Amino acid sequence: MTFELWTLLAATFLGLVYLTAASFTFKAQVGNAYGVGPRDDAIQPTGMAGRMHRAQWNFLETYPFFAVFVIIVTITDTAGSYSYWGSWLYVVGRIVFLPLYAAGIPWLRTFSWNIATLGLVLVGIQIFN
Repeated sequence: MTFELWTLLAATFLGLVYLTAASFTFKAQVGNAYGVGPRDDAIQPTGMAGRMHRAQWNFLETYPFFAVFVIIVTITDTAGSYSYWGSWLYVVGRIVFLPLYAAGIPWLRTFSWNIATLGLVLVGIQIFN
């Protein structure tokens, strides 16, 4: 398996971490009764639960593009230094993003998002090299 596919697998597991963080913090906010109930009242996550919910959706906005780029690079056998470093930057940037968002640290969080997005773009560029 290529390095890029390994990073895609890592990003997929990281997506589960994002989902779990959002789910557990929301459950802590609303309690078990709401969590196992029909959720007829649309309670919005706030505070930490809100940050984790937004972080999860932020991850989900970029993950499909990363997955498609990695799959194309793999299928077309065009992997190279851009896709290697890009996929690494994407995963590392996303790993760092979650705790920074949880802590509410704005500038470093944005920087980690920029690193992940740069990685995403590099993998996409690799397709044309």
